[in-house]
Amino acid sequence: MLEVTDLVVRYGAVEALHGISLQVLPRQIVCLIGANGAGKTTLLRALSGLEPAYSGRMVYRRTPEGPALELHKHPTHEIVAAGIAHAPEGRGIFPSMTVAENLALGAYLRRDRAGIAEDTQRVFSLFPRLQERQQQLAGTLSGGEQQMLAIGRALLARPTLLLLDEPSLGLAPLLVDQIFRVIEQIRQTGVTVLLVEQNAHRALELADEAFVLENGRVVLAGPSASVRNNDQVRKAYLGED
Repeated sequence: MLEVTDLVVRYGAVEALHGISLQVLPRQIVCLIGANGAGKTTLLRALSGLEPAYSGRMVYRRTPEGPALELHKHPTHEIVAAGIAHAPEGRGIFPSMTVAENLALGAYLRRDRAGIAEDTQRVFSLFPRLQERQQQLAGTLSGGEQQMLAIGRALLARPTLLLLDEPSLGLAPLLVDQIFRVIEQIRQTGVTVLLVEQNAHRALELADEAFVLENGRVVLAGPSASVRNNDQVRKAYLGED
């Protein structure tokens, strides 16, 4: 579904990603873990067209037999239309707009009204609080509700690949549990998830595959259970001796 090869991203003279390569298969949950500044958010922003690639390739196929889209050659709106949606770090909601208006923006490129209505109800089934607060200004929601809204808005684009950046950051433990349950439910609907998550324990429990980033490079990759049992990962990210 997604293949990244030798991706380099620069901020001026500073190189943030040093030749990243990874692969994401359909219907997987793949997590990226690493310290702050490792390049995780930069990678997601490059995939969604928010940061230009200096070199390398990012190739995406909506279906295994479908045509290849070279993401580095397309603007963000074309990437969204092709089936990739991004719920960014910090949520990125519009605080002066209602919950319903924020959700509608997720479907901005769509014209299938019946499908939009169906997907909106599906989001409400995942996040009943959003249905209760449809006419409430998004800026008045709690942090957890704003995260639900960010994920729901991304789902309204009807993606086949969902990019989630730190969905549990700053949330109470009960809300963290809910967010991770929802991510698994999203995968069960056939959506592939690429997850950046500071809660390495939960991310590795949930994911099928994992990549560890350090200083803009992939230093470890494999099935999440294997990565979870790596001594360096246990010490650096899981707080285990």
